Amino acid sequence: MNNFPLKIAFISEHASPLACLGGVDTGGQNVYVAQLAKHLADQGHIIDIYTRREDNRAQTVVEWVPNVRVIHVLAGPSRIIPKEEILTIMPEFARWMQNFISREKLNYDLVHANFFMSGLVAMKLKLKMRIPFVITFHALGHVRRLHQKEKDLFPEERLAIETVLCKEADQIIAECPQDREDLMEFYQADPDKIAIVPCGFSLAEFYPISKNIARKMLQIKPDEKVLLQLGRMVPRKGIDNVIRSIASLSKKSAEKVRLLIVGGDQDNMTESSCPEFKRLSDLATSLRVADKVHFAGKKNREYLKFYYAAADVFITTPWYEPFGITPLEAMACGTPVIGSNVGGIKYSVVDGITGALVPPKDAIALARKIDELMADDSVLSEMGQNALKHVNANFTWKKVAEEIELVYKVALRQTAKPFARKNTTRIKAA
Repeated sequence: MNNFPLKIAFISEHASPLACLGGVDTGGQNVYVAQLAKHLADQGHIIDIYTRREDNRAQTVVEWVPNVRVIHVLAGPSRIIPKEEILTIMPEFARWMQNFISREKLNYDLVHANFFMSGLVAMKLKLKMRIPFVITFHALGHVRRLHQKEKDLFPEERLAIETVLCKEADQIIAECPQDREDLMEFYQADPDKIAIVPCGFSLAEFYPISKNIARKMLQIKPDEKVLLQLGRMVPRKGIDNVIRSIASLSKKSAEKVRLLIVGGDQDNMTESSCPEFKRLSDLATSLRVADKVHFAGKKNREYLKFYYAAADVFITTPWYEPFGITPLEAMACGTPVIGSNVGGIKYSVVDGITGALVPPKDAIALARKIDELMADDSVLSEMGQNALKHVNANFTWKKVAEEIELVYKVALRQTAKPFARKNTTRIKAA
């Protein structure tokens, strides 16, 4: 087995650590890759992150932070394309990466694949270059299809690819207990190969700030009751559910409530540029709550802590959620969270202690919970303090990186014996 420190290749084909967040295909995975790489580098490891080049102006190799490089892979057109359309160019991605490794005489101890398409490349490298790999799926095709049905635009073969990856990976990282259960139920993944390691939050980026100061910065009145929804603006995030809940609040709660919606592809969104924005704004108008709903648009990451701190409650009610980093960020700022009782949210939010859990797609239940929490400032304050302690004890990226490091050790220990080439199942896209 290799001694530490390790030289690790991260693969994240569509989610670059350098990307701006909040768009349709930029979110939690980008944060995961960026923060995990940085914190592993802090522990002495050397990380190369391979991601698809989406801009002709991008340098092939970017020396990002100490011990971390971002390597832009030439595969397909050098522009942003929907992640649902990337599978067909992954063979080109794999060839380019293999040639780059050989040309640069790089010797990686391990590959960490992020998402199933990156897993295809990692499996190819394992076969051709005998490099073991671990994988974080971030989302599972079977779960996505259950919830999105015909609106799921990923190719049908995704499910077969994920099944093979579960067999070929040296270790699988599940982000929460539900993720582990789904891997075993839908893909027959070996439970002995699955390690539960959650996502984290950055102590340098998210911490308590005076609510008064945050509200002055954002021009929010001190006496307003602020609900915050922050994240990608896509239907499965359930933003429409939050808007509907505003229309069902008690008269007392509704008097001073304000819903801030942060996210989207632009600072100032237009109905023509963002269909989901149009759908949501039309919904608010039809429910006669447009005056209580404010679309703030995309915000630079350094400003997000002020939005979290300004809010009385952070709300996130997606249909499903593999993990969900935004609840951690909110709690790190001392803000309680109301979230869907699904996936990673039911793992990170402690019902009745750091916030509350409600059923997804149930605006009435959400409204009742908002009414309940808004009625008692002391309860909100106590929950905020509990949330802060909870995430600092369990969900810092430093702690996550330490746990991932243990997963790497297990993977390398298992492959320390002479590498025997397996009859790896053939996948057309590989």
